[in-house]
Amino acid sequence: MTQNTELKTQNTIKASIVGGAGYTAGELLRILINHPHVEITSVYSTSNSGNPITKVHDDLLGETNLIFSDKIDVESDLVFLCLGHGKSFEFLAKNKYSETTKFIDLSNDFRAAPKQNFEDRNFVYGLPELNRDQIISAQNIANPGCFATAIQLAILPLAEKKLLHDDIHINAVTGSTGAGQSLSETSHFSWRNNNASFYKEFSHQHEAEIYQSIYQLENSFNNKIYFLPMRGDFTRGILAGVYLKSDLTEIEAIEIYKNYYKEHPFTIISDTEIALKQVVNTNKCLLQIQKHDDVLLITSIIDNLTKGASGQAVQNMNLMFGFKENLGLNLKSSKF
Repeated sequence: MTQNTELKTQNTIKASIVGGAGYTAGELLRILINHPHVEITSVYSTSNSGNPITKVHDDLLGETNLIFSDKIDVESDLVFLCLGHGKSFEFLAKNKYSETTKFIDLSNDFRAAPKQNFEDRNFVYGLPELNRDQIISAQNIANPGCFATAIQLAILPLAEKKLLHDDIHINAVTGSTGAGQSLSETSHFSWRNNNASFYKEFSHQHEAEIYQSIYQLENSFNNKIYFLPMRGDFTRGILAGVYLKSDLTEIEAIEIYKNYYKEHPFTIISDTEIALKQVVNTNKCLLQIQKHDDVLLITSIIDNLTKGASGQAVQNMNLMFGFKENLGLNLKSSKF
C-alpha cells in the first residue's frame, strides 16, 4: 500500500480512515495524500477490502496506489471516523486502539451534550473559529455538521458580543452530496435535476449544535432559531441566508465580523456580493453582511464536503498536531 511520499517530512503522523468509501473519505484522501506531514496507513472498508482506492474514488486515479483494507491500524496516531450517523459509537465499542491514538469523528455522534463522551474519551466540538484553544490540546474531536458550520460562522460574532436579541431565521440550500453516497429517492438525478424542495423544516438535527454554540458565547439567549433547509439542484456547496432584527448599522456589524475573524484564515468577510462557486472545492467560508431597515442579513457560503466536513477535519488535525492551520488546505475554488 503506497501513496505520494516525495513531500513527506520526518515529523510525519500516521493517519487512518474508517469508512473509506463515502464522499467525506474521498475528500479526506484528496487532501491527505498531498499533506506534507501525513502518512495514510489504513483505509478501512469491509465492503471494498482488497480493491484499489481508485475503484471507488476514481477522481484520484494517478494520485495514489492505496488499497482498501478490512484491518484497522490500532497504532495510528490519528483516526478519521467517516461512518454513518450512529455508527462511530458502535465502532469504538467494538475496536480498541492505543491510548495515544487521537480521533476526529465526522458523524453527529459526539457533537452535542450530553453525548460528547465515550468511555474515558471526551470529544471537543471542532469548530476552530469557536474552540481553537481547546482543539489544540484535544485528544478527540467531534467535527461539526455542514449546515451547522455555515450557520454558526454567520452568528458567532453577534453571540460573542451578546447581540442576539431576537429570533434567528435561516434559509439554506445544500448540494446533493450532503445526503451521502448511498442513493435515496431524493438524491437520484431524475428527481434532483431541475428540482428543489424543503426538508426537515424547523427540525434539522444540526440545530442542537447551533444552539449549543450560541449558549457557549451568549448564555442569556432566549429566542428561537427557525431553520428551513433546502435540497438544491447541484452537487456540492451550501448557501445560507441568516437574518434577524438588530440595532446595529451595517458598518458596525461589518466591523464586528472583521474583528472576530481577523485571526482565522478560512473565514473571510466580503465587501461585495458572494456566490457559491467562490468556495466550492475550498476550505473557505465567505460572509457578506447587509442591513435592510431593521433586519441584519448575513449570507454564508461553504463547500459542504470541505469546510463542512473533510477540510475542517484536516484543519482540526493541523491544530491538534501543531502544524500550521492552513497546511494542505490552500485549495482554489472551481469557479469556472
